[in-house]
Amino acid sequence: MSDSSGGPGEPPVNGEEQKNSPPFPFGKPPRKPPRRFGWKFTIIYLLVFLAAMSAFNYYMAGKSSAPIDFSEFKNKIASGEIKRVELSESVFVGHTTEKPPAEPSTSFGLPFSLDPRGGAKNDEKVYRTIPINDESIIALMDENKVAYYAVSRQGGAILNLILSWGLPVIFFIIVWRYLMKRSGLGGNVLSVGQNKAVIVAEGDIATRFRDVAGVDEAKEELVEVVDFLKSPAKYTEIGGKIPKGVLLVGPPGTGKTLLARAVAGEAGVSFFRMSGADFVEMFVGVGAARVRDLFKQARDKAPCIIFIDELDAIGKSRINNIAGGNDEREQTLNQLLVEMDGFDGTSGLIILAATNRPDVLDPALLRPGRFDRQVLVDRPDLKGREEILKIHSKGVKLSPSTDLAVVARISSGFSGADLANIVNEAALLAVRSGRKLVEQRDFDEAIEKTVAGLQKKTRVLKPRERTLTAYHEAGHALVAAFTANADPVQKISIIPRGFALGYTMQLPVEDRYTVTQSDLLGKIDILLGGRIAEEMITGEFSTGAASDLTKATDIARKMITDYGMSQRFRNVALTSRGGIPGSERQEPAFQREYSEATQQYIDEEIARVVEERFVQVRELLTGKRELLDRVSAVLQEKETLDEKEFNALVRGSGS
Repeated sequence: MSDSSGGPGEPPVNGEEQKNSPPFPFGKPPRKPPRRFGWKFTIIYLLVFLAAMSAFNYYMAGKSSAPIDFSEFKNKIASGEIKRVELSESVFVGHTTEKPPAEPSTSFGLPFSLDPRGGAKNDEKVYRTIPINDESIIALMDENKVAYYAVSRQGGAILNLILSWGLPVIFFIIVWRYLMKRSGLGGNVLSVGQNKAVIVAEGDIATRFRDVAGVDEAKEELVEVVDFLKSPAKYTEIGGKIPKGVLLVGPPGTGKTLLARAVAGEAGVSFFRMSGADFVEMFVGVGAARVRDLFKQARDKAPCIIFIDELDAIGKSRINNIAGGNDEREQTLNQLLVEMDGFDGTSGLIILAATNRPDVLDPALLRPGRFDRQVLVDRPDLKGREEILKIHSKGVKLSPSTDLAVVARISSGFSGADLANIVNEAALLAVRSGRKLVEQRDFDEAIEKTVAGLQKKTRVLKPRERTLTAYHEAGHALVAAFTANADPVQKISIIPRGFALGYTMQLPVEDRYTVTQSDLLGKIDILLGGRIAEEMITGEFSTGAASDLTKATDIARKMITDYGMSQRFRNVALTSRGGIPGSERQEPAFQREYSEATQQYIDEEIARVVEERFVQVRELLTGKRELLDRVSAVLQEKETLDEKEFNALVRGSGS
């Protein structure tokens, strides 16, 4: 199905359909143990205690007197004001009361004394001084009958050590654990090299080959892999070896991941699933460590299947890296190559991988002995689309008038994920309309929504824009109607959808796998029909045909560069290949392998082809001017024309 609208209208490409792995792969989720007070609560209590002690210590230190000079301290002893003195290595504390504490060591180095027999009196004063090497102070205290005694400050030293070193260390440990959890390492640095594969135990995969449709040839290729995993002796007795690796290649959404799960489900073995992006982290060497850990676990559970999705994330070619260096992705790829060479074909370990970019993979991955077999998982044909629709509509209540064969016919080029989305959208539209069954019109609306975008019911076009859009879409439709081998027009609408103010949908009669030069020129004619119709009415061009011109130019360029359909370089491919040296981290940037003069010829040839088609389409629409006006007028009145109404207008014109 094609869309010749004034805006983008290609079907979006969705991700592959896949079923979520169960969060507890080895059966039912374990019972949650009763909550106990663990180390986390101990740390919290310790932090609260230390904070309270620090605050209390700081508060009492503020209430205590500031240190006085040593000479003044001696004068207060000589005057009889100080009655007793606590001696330690770091401070002398003088008290104006005579009652000594029962256990002087209970002060723990705090700037105050605790009296267990009643505490300090309200009128007591405390004087502190920093001691110096003066032996006369002992004689002075003996002379004035001052009680003096030594106190131990070990507890205070320990507390000071905790406050000065313990709190910062604990703080940085907490910050480190938080950052590790945010980075996905779970707070354990040693776990950084552990693989992140989702492991599904044998028997826990419910997907079977019957759940996969539209890729019969790919299923046949994988049946041999399943048979080997079930009965390997049949192959080893005769000396045969199963391919070590199978690479699933195809566009996004065609069911590569679903096929891998079906293989594991049919074989009844353990299934290791991991994305290529999961191997690489910010730390050097992590990817290689995870590859080693993955294969170690897989060997322990053999026979099993390792499935690496999006292999191109780590398997890009190393050829373009002529600038040198050995980055993390390259180390991961090297380790993967080594591990794939490290097991034989009789171990029961099969590697499945999926990618939609096989052209960027390293040649070492694709050589025999690693990924021996490549299985193409392409978009489904007409029969395959109908089977896929039947699978996805099993749980959907369909109206008896719904014909899935028609839905399959008008969804040409859609992938399995697109078809699953259409079934779901149709069900949602039926619920939104208050119906209990899904009808054919729901599927039609879902396809239009997928192709052209969401209908803009609130967007009201001005009369001039409305007329211009009607002529634009009528031009597309009439050129399609009078172009040989063109797909018939299914619907014309001037209701805005997505970025387009209108659209023309064409229904393919059958799937096409090859197109001729006249077919390509016919597509260019249809794309130019809208712009020419606008120019015939207003005498000038508008911006509404920007998307049409882009598509027409691309077709003309491919005819000249890829298909060898130019006059000078007939049967010569002028494609661009390769990449910019040192830019392997980016998408492969293509460079041309021909001269500037050839590039100038290509540009001029594209302009010539488009101009020739422009003149021919103008002649066609000029001869059909009356029919163009009639279709445009009816379209402005009804806003939408279906296939029957449009064909009736064309036949009524006598053409």
